[in-house]
Amino acid sequence: MYSSVNTIWVLLGAALVFFMQAGFAMCEAGFTRAKNTGNILMKNLMDFCIGTPIFWLLGFGLMFGGAGAIIGGFDPFVRGDYSAILPDGVPFFAFFIFQTVFCATAATIVSGAMAERTKFISYCIYSLLISAVVYPISGHWIWGGGWLSQLGFHDFAGSTAVHMVGGVASLIGAKILGPRIGKYDKDGKPRAILGHNLSIAALGVFVLWFCWFGFNGCSTVSMTGDDTLVAAGSIFVTTNMSAAVACVTTMLFTWIRFGKPDVSMTFNAALGGLVAITAGCDMVSVAGAAIIGICAGIVLPLAVEFFDKVAKIDDPVGAISVHGVCGAMGTLLTGLLAVDGGLFYGGGIHFFLVQCLGVASVIVWVAVAMLIIFNVIKHTVGLRASAVEELEGLDIHEHGLPTAYADFSQSTSMTAVAKANAYPEPVTEGGTRTVTPDEAVPVQVVSASSTPASDVKLSKVTIICNQAKFEELKNTMNEIGVTGMTVTQVLGCGIQKGKMEYYRGVAMTMNLLPKVQVDIVVSKVPVSQVVSAAKSALYTGSIGDGKIFIYDVEDVIKVRTGEHGYDALQGEE
Repeated sequence: MYSSVNTIWVLLGAALVFFMQAGFAMCEAGFTRAKNTGNILMKNLMDFCIGTPIFWLLGFGLMFGGAGAIIGGFDPFVRGDYSAILPDGVPFFAFFIFQTVFCATAATIVSGAMAERTKFISYCIYSLLISAVVYPISGHWIWGGGWLSQLGFHDFAGSTAVHMVGGVASLIGAKILGPRIGKYDKDGKPRAILGHNLSIAALGVFVLWFCWFGFNGCSTVSMTGDDTLVAAGSIFVTTNMSAAVACVTTMLFTWIRFGKPDVSMTFNAALGGLVAITAGCDMVSVAGAAIIGICAGIVLPLAVEFFDKVAKIDDPVGAISVHGVCGAMGTLLTGLLAVDGGLFYGGGIHFFLVQCLGVASVIVWVAVAMLIIFNVIKHTVGLRASAVEELEGLDIHEHGLPTAYADFSQSTSMTAVAKANAYPEPVTEGGTRTVTPDEAVPVQVVSASSTPASDVKLSKVTIICNQAKFEELKNTMNEIGVTGMTVTQVLGCGIQKGKMEYYRGVAMTMNLLPKVQVDIVVSKVPVSQVVSAAKSALYTGSIGDGKIFIYDVEDVIKVRTGEHGYDALQGEE
């Protein structure tokens, strides 16, 4: 006999966990740059759309298709009898969709850590493989009757089974991929690359928090019986408490450490607290949940700093710290704080050691599997996008999408001035990367000559060029004695209206492409020499090489000293 209330509860949980994809999409899009927004959204969509059929084809059978210690079984298209593992009163398809959305959650975690520089096709291959093999096998150990569950390992809703799996995969992927261009300077010090929309990121965090009540609460897979009803209420409280306390802790921690409360880190702390409580939300008290939240609130910012500054692993959204570190920590703390069996409640050390073993074994499995998967992808179809694609944005190159915000496009001075030797040389994969124009520091126009001469004629040369050609242009200008320039990121097109692009199969009538505008005021260096050098640096013979404009400059006035003309250009930086 099926139970209406149990079935509805499981299906409600499946719907809420599915909606977490929207939360991840908003959070990751907000914490990355606008030029990659469409790419991030596509990856989160494809995680679910690829994961759904592949979990049906292979993953579900490996996870639940038998009682083996290592894997369940091979059951393509899920045709076997699973009545023995179904929750009381819940039909098979309700249970199947509930497990499918959990699988998709593990897969989508990685998209944030590998954001802004991963080939789309390579990401799709990864997503298929983690849903087909990696997640189901370790999931079988924990939830499918495998060896860890036989030892008594406890992970109620997936701190390890879901989140740590995604976190470890994120770590391996981000390490093999290498940091984004401009993330580290020539001395290896990290640079902040701001996300483009904190409001969207905040919305994503709140969506995830809301959905987590289904992620944890509905994992009871039942709402019948007094004990189950009490447990469900308790799970909601412990889930909420850990997240809230983690936020407060990180807010205070960053306030003390940096002098001001860090906004993005505090939002991350909410997710860290949710991840950490997920393993033991059914076993810890409200006080225990608060302790887990405090631990997550302290460990999260420290982990972010460690990966950013010490390990030199570029994680744009903090997925490794949130899901990997907090997932492992929460699972271990369950062995200490579980009211029934925890070490701190007199349960002895056995349960805690089993938790340690489970965390360690899953880390090893996922790390080895993902090392193989990512390296095979890297050496076949390639893992990382080209430097040109990364600089100009994956939206335009991977998806033909000039911008995710068409109605808001405008020429803005997002970038500033490049100076000689300001950036390290670019590399193809891994290691130190060149700084992109949108990460430079504003500097005023400077002169190309060192000899004061107030009567020297001044000319302004404005160069519009492709972003990918900026480094070459900058170096060429430096070679002829032009040591300063004002650089602005702009959007525009010529009379040909830009390269033809399509949206939903419809040709765009005017396509504004991202360009770099370089303004140089020259005096002793001949204008003809500047023009010749610029043409040499920028020429490819293709449409879009750029344009050069030349203007007479009537006067230049230095505000600080009141000097005019060429003298006003001297001494600027």
